Amino acid sequence: MGDYRVVFRASAEKELLSLSLLVKSRIENAIDKLASHPRPSGVRKLKGATNTYRIRVGEYRVVFEIEDEALRIIVTKIRHRSQAYRQN
Repeated sequence: MGDYRVVFRASAEKELLSLSLLVKSRIENAIDKLASHPRPSGVRKLKGATNTYRIRVGEYRVVFEIEDEALRIIVTKIRHRSQAYRQN
């Protein structure tokens, strides 16, 4: 199985760019690892969604969808844990 391609929704990219450099680099490292291991240890599938998962990166949560057929990971949200699961 090849590496997955990671793409960002525009809102998730904007959320990432608004973070401090230290937090942003930690989250970028975690997202880069998703390309080769889309379901790392500690990943949780979100209830009520078909292919939506989340990983913890310190106080932040990265919510993403996995499209196995297309070998693609779509990062949908990057938020502080207190805001991660709220509907916009």
